[in-house]
This record gives sequence, C-alpha cells and structure tokens, in this order.
Amino acid sequence: MTGDPPVSIAELDQVGALRRLDDAQVAALTATGLVELRPEGGGRWRVMPAGRVGAVRIGGLDVEVRPKVGIARLLFLLGYAADPGFRPEDVAARPEPELWAALAEGLIRQAERALGPGVLQGYVVVDEALPLVRGRIRFADQFARRAVLPLPVELQFDEYATDIAENRILRTALRRMLAVPRLPAGTRARLSHLDGRLDGVSVLPHGAIRPAYRPSRLNARYLPALRLAELVLRNQSTEPGPGEVTTASFVVNMAKAFEDFVTTALREALATFPGRTDGQYEAHLDTGRAVRIRPDVVHVVGGRPAAVFDAKYKLEHLSSGYPGTDVYQMLAYCTALRLNEGWLVYAQGTTPAVPRRIRNTEIDVMHYPLDLSLPPSDLLLQVDALAHRAMRGGGPASVR
Repeated sequence: MTGDPPVSIAELDQVGALRRLDDAQVAALTATGLVELRPEGGGRWRVMPAGRVGAVRIGGLDVEVRPKVGIARLLFLLGYAADPGFRPEDVAARPEPELWAALAEGLIRQAERALGPGVLQGYVVVDEALPLVRGRIRFADQFARRAVLPLPVELQFDEYATDIAENRILRTALRRMLAVPRLPAGTRARLSHLDGRLDGVSVLPHGAIRPAYRPSRLNARYLPALRLAELVLRNQSTEPGPGEVTTASFVVNMAKAFEDFVTTALREALATFPGRTDGQYEAHLDTGRAVRIRPDVVHVVGGRPAAVFDAKYKLEHLSSGYPGTDVYQMLAYCTALRLNEGWLVYAQGTTPAVPRRIRNTEIDVMHYPLDLSLPPSDLLLQVDALAHRAMRGGGPASVR
C-alpha cells in the first residue's frame, strides 16, 4: 500500500485516528511501540498514543505522534539530557512541520559547518599484514598465523587518517538519515553530498557501541554536529520490515526523556554546592533491606542525603490536582533518607511550590512544575531555582 494519508495525532489525544491498515503495516507499526492499535473491524484500526512521541515511516505510511512541547523542544530535552553542552541552536534554525524534516535539516546544517574547513583527521591504530616492517610487530599473531613464513609481517602502527571516532559517528548518522524513505530530493542530495565528503570513513553497524572521543580544541567545530548525530543514533532506527517494507522510526519514551533531562539539569545546577548528585539513588525502605527504593535524584553531602527529587511526566488535573500516589512515594523516600523535605518535579502544572505538611511528621512534600514551553535558557533557570530552594531546606526528619 503506498500513498496512504498520514496519521498525525497529539501526544495527549484521547480520540486517535481511524485508518485502514494491512497486516504488514499493523505488524511493523506495533513493533515500533509508538502507538497502540485497536481493531475496529473491516481492516480498520484506531491509532492511539501510547506514552511515546516520534515518527514512523513504513513504506508509504507516515505515523507521527506530536509532542506537546513541540519538536524543537523535544530535541533539546533529549540532547541536553545526554550532553549539557547541547544547545537549541544545535537543531534546525527554523521551525519544521514534522520530525523527519527537523532532524534532517538540523543534521545537515551542523555537518556542513563541521566539514566546511575540511574533514578532521587524527591518529588511528591500524592492524595489518605487510611485506615490510612498520610500527610494532604483533609477535603472537605472527607466530600463530605464519610460524614458518617471514613475510608478510603482522604489524600494528599509528596512521594519520580520517577514519576516526568523530567522523564514524557523523557518517553513520548521515547514512541513518539517508535510509529514511521518501525524504525530499533536495534533502537527500545534501545528505549524499556530505556522506561523500566522508569517503573512506567506516560506518558503524546497527547496535555497535559508539566509539569514544574527547572534546578538545582540535574537534571543537565538530561538537554541535556530533551532539545531534548521537541523538539520531540513540533514538532512530531504519530496518527492513515485514514484506521487505522499510521501516524508519524515531520513537521517544517521554517519561524517560523527562526523567533524564531533570536528572542532568539538576546535576548541573547542584554542581555549585558541596557534595555529589546521584541519579537513580539506591536505598532501602525497611531495616531488613528487603524493600528497595530508587529516587530519581539525590544530592549527597558528607555521605548523607541532603535533598531528594523525583521526576513525574504527568499533568495536573484541573479538579483533582496531582496524583496522591506520588505524595505517598515521596513520603517513603523522605522517611527512608531521613529528610524533612522532598520535591516532586512535574512536566506541567499551575500549583505553586508550597509545602504540603504530612500529618504527624515534620516532612513537607513539594510539587514543583516545570514549564517546558519556556525557552531552554529560562527552563534551565527554573531548574536552577529548584536546586537552590531545595538546598536551603533538607535536614533530618522526625516523627511526632
């Protein structure tokens, strides 16, 4: 089936979209985890959001779940969570109507800037068999493979070349974008041109661990492109699906993305205070150490918890407010960590961050909504204010 009308639904859509899908499309779309499919009979399916956002292309079918924060803000949250050096300008300069266009345009723009002065080179370790000695002889390989032959010689040497970690990451991301079906011809041409500039650079296989590189003065011009390239490699996949139909997907679990962003942003904001900040802090609720707890973020000073935070990608209900179960959870954290204050960080809300004193204790649970619609700089200022407020509180809790 080709030329199907696109499916575009909002992240919080409660109605979904009704589409006729064949078996191959149902199987491929289900495998991505982007949406929930509910059978309606007669080959028709209701497409519903499933707690994830992103875009999927399956042959001639486009399905997109639009993030409530917008595409540019989504890419910022993802990028900053992995690297605090990520900035809004790392993505497309102008708003794009859909995710694939935003990703491709941003990657092209940054790659053009990175490669403008020339392709970066560096020293790489080469293992090769040669008819002459160069570098260091690999004696173990020589004796194992050519015990009675003097030539060729198994060698290891350093070579100044383009096949370095930075170029491998960038070229692999370009190839991953080129594999997305039905990109505009102009976009595909620009991606192909950039891929050609990196001729001779190895492409990382799917699932391979990305090679490490160290930011420095020498590769500084590459860093914005590498941040976006790594975002593509972490979240995008392009694979043959049922019936040899190519499936390209960029799928994000928003609850995990928000948690990762809050963890990184708090770690940066709390860096000015003594102590360390731990994500997914391990502790126990009971004295027998049988019930484990894992607050999203705990700041530790002198080996003792000083502040606790938990990120919740939830909306405040107009009538009932935030879920009470979140308060129960934070009360358990504060009790186990001996803190008199705990912070629940939400993705949106109007309730001011006022103390909610728990009966018969000296524990206050705070609801702190972040406004994800703010410009990134203002959003980070909100997190910074949260860190400073939390570090003014804390201390041991006691039960009355």
